[in-house]
Amino acid sequence: MSSSINESEPQSSNPPPPPDARSGRWWLRKLLPAGLFLAVGLLLIVLTGLAQRLGWIQAGTTAGITASTDGKQTVYTCPMHPQIRQPTPGRCPICGMTLVPAAKSGADIDQLAINIEPTQRRLANIQTAEVKSEPVNSIIETIGSIEIDESRHATIAAYIDGRIEKLFADYTGVEVEKGDHLAIVYSPELYSAQIELLEARNALKKMTSGSLAVVREVQEKLVTNSRQKLVELGMTDEQINQLLTSGKAESRLTIYAPFGGTVTQKLAEEGKYIKAGEPIYRIANLSTVWLMLELYPEDASHIRFGQVVEAELQSLPGKILKGRVVFIDPTVNKTRRTVGVRVEFSNEHGQLRPGDYAKAQITVPIGPQGKVYDSELAGKWISPMHPQVIRDQPGDCPICGMKLVPTSRYGYSEQPVDQNAALTVPRSAVLLAGDHSVVYVETEPGRFELRNVTLGPMLRNRAVILDGVKQGEQVATAGNFLIDSQMQLSGKPSLIDPTKFSRDKKKKSKYRNEPLQFDSIRIEKLSGKPGQSLENLYFVYFAIQKQFAADQKISEHQATTLSRLASELAQGSQLDQTIKSELKQVAAYAAHLHHLSLDEARKKFKPISHAVIKLATQVRGDGAKQPYYQFFCPMVSQGEGDWLQKDDKLLNPYFGSKMLHCGKLVSTFAAGTSTNTKTGQKSDGTENKTPSRPKGE
Repeated sequence: MSSSINESEPQSSNPPPPPDARSGRWWLRKLLPAGLFLAVGLLLIVLTGLAQRLGWIQAGTTAGITASTDGKQTVYTCPMHPQIRQPTPGRCPICGMTLVPAAKSGADIDQLAINIEPTQRRLANIQTAEVKSEPVNSIIETIGSIEIDESRHATIAAYIDGRIEKLFADYTGVEVEKGDHLAIVYSPELYSAQIELLEARNALKKMTSGSLAVVREVQEKLVTNSRQKLVELGMTDEQINQLLTSGKAESRLTIYAPFGGTVTQKLAEEGKYIKAGEPIYRIANLSTVWLMLELYPEDASHIRFGQVVEAELQSLPGKILKGRVVFIDPTVNKTRRTVGVRVEFSNEHGQLRPGDYAKAQITVPIGPQGKVYDSELAGKWISPMHPQVIRDQPGDCPICGMKLVPTSRYGYSEQPVDQNAALTVPRSAVLLAGDHSVVYVETEPGRFELRNVTLGPMLRNRAVILDGVKQGEQVATAGNFLIDSQMQLSGKPSLIDPTKFSRDKKKKSKYRNEPLQFDSIRIEKLSGKPGQSLENLYFVYFAIQKQFAADQKISEHQATTLSRLASELAQGSQLDQTIKSELKQVAAYAAHLHHLSLDEARKKFKPISHAVIKLATQVRGDGAKQPYYQFFCPMVSQGEGDWLQKDDKLLNPYFGSKMLHCGKLVSTFAAGTSTNTKTGQKSDGTENKTPSRPKGE
């Protein structure tokens, strides 16, 4: 019994040893659950944040959804990041700011202003600067090249046929003085001419007092002509006098330098046979040089003769040279569309080398071009060809010999002139979109008002404002794009949508950007042939309107027919003067409509449409039953975008396929109906309904 019991028990009574505490399996078993828990929790947090940022989930619950008073759900947005839009309140996932209703982002102060809270202002880094009234100068910067003064450039050429025996200036760059020997030319022709003069003079000397007067006179003329022949062959008076004194003819002629300068070209060699007129040297006097500039026409219009120009040569960096304008080209280069301006610089030390480049600056006062004050020219006399020649008294120019003229001829005052002040703002304050320019003025702390401004010249760091702001006002110079986006979110006028812009009542807009309005409409019937011609006029107009809407130019027949019908009706006696004036307007603008480009023709179509609409509210042909429809497009350039159609299917003639359905139906003119637009009642007692829903939405 005991032996069987012993056989059923395990061979060893000791339990298995525990796993080693340092083994990897033990650590994995202990830490894996905790690690998985932390990883899942971290992943949930990351996914939740990502979903909130992308707008997949929102803070709060459906109980937090708010609705507007009309039952529609309110959309919330971030004042700093208007692209964030969600149906519930909360915080911006980008900057953390509290979301506000999109239609109420900022206090709704008025139509042209937005309010920016201090917190928003700090985050957006909105900064302002004062509008200043100050004299402003525009600096025109350009580049040019140094060229030789053409008035001090000469070509030394041979007067006779011959051979060059000696060249004294035997290389390019030689400095010569006036009267220096340049070359010796051998010429048998010159020798013969000298012998002729000597023989004629000797024959004259041999004549006695008893000689006939006629013979003596002929001989004197022969001497004179022989002497002049030598002058024509290049001999100077000194050389001729020396010939007459010595009585010995020379076959070699010495050529002298007519003025001092530098030999810029050597065009012949010793021993070369040359013909009369063939150049030997080119000499330039480089004591003065020209800087040749090219300016845009609008810049050149502010430049005057004698104006100071500062230049810095490429070869002399840091050294500022001063010259004066000597010539302004009266024509515009047709290829480059620029105006040439020539500036004269003194070059006594020879530092200015022709062909070198220079950067030039010209200071031009902003404002009307009147008299200016230059201390160096006040009450002085100046050469009309060399503005560097300035004298206290009248006289002759030592260079060209022309009479000096008073500097007042060129608009220089003898007394200092006060420069007109201009309103300026920092350039960063101006927001531009095409021809539309706006600034935002801080009229009260945090209140930024939209101002439509008229720009003057744009300077390097400032902009001249001709209209729209006052001196001392504060304009936004940083963060103004954020202010403009806030205006857009509030449905107010902005840089991007200027059509909503409404001026102060005291400052009416130059262009009407609202439909033509009529206090009362009374349509009379025109019978007979004039009535039929009037309806034909309307039909031709409608055909032109459809072609413009289809981006097609009109035919000559259409233009001349419209003009002819309008002219014939205007000459009739059945219509009053007001209707005739509208017909004359149609005739005038339609006459040459087919000669214009499509864009230009559409501009001329505008006054035609205005006149036709007014006609349709006053007179129709007898028996006309079809109503006409007045449309208006607020996007037409310079406003006043009205036109008339014979049906209510909107087709915009001003934009064609670009914005074919841009506009709205304003009024319907039923034939033979009288309407008081103030009360909206027709003569038959029914209401005159005028649809206002924009077409094409």
